[in-house]
Amino acid sequence: MKLTLRAGSTARHYTLILIALFSLPPLVAARQTSPTLPKSWSGILVSSACNADEAFAESPECSKTVPGAKLALYDDTNRVMYGLEPQSMVTQHLGDTVTATGTLDDDTIRLSSLELMSIGLAVGQKAPAFSVHDQFGRVQTLDSLKGPNGTVLLFFRSADW
Repeated sequence: MKLTLRAGSTARHYTLILIALFSLPPLVAARQTSPTLPKSWSGILVSSACNADEAFAESPECSKTVPGAKLALYDDTNRVMYGLEPQSMVTQHLGDTVTATGTLDDDTIRLSSLELMSIGLAVGQKAPAFSVHDQFGRVQTLDSLKGPNGTVLLFFRSADW
């Protein structure tokens, strides 16, 4: 009799665990897509008169002020255009690369902050010390690469990253 009670309670215990496990994914998914949690997006500020294909092609029309158009964030990692509110936070930054933080409401980011991004070194700024292995396994440093006329460094982001 004791064995049957134990088997019954074990079965109930495993049933409760299974119910809990199958209940968690919808709760986790709801938390991840909740519009009230702040999130960050990076991209370039373009005219909303421009579409994602034009922004991807870096059309000059995307960086022109168009009467009646607002500024939008073009995220080139997923090729999506986001509306931005309030516009007062972005009006002076057409063409700038930024990180926008806020909440997503449909396809509009309700901004809580906006930071300008700098990509790479400024012209004339010295590169920091580094050491990397080259294609032959040898360690290279800024000094070992320096030539008589200086050094040009080019970092290429692979298309499959």
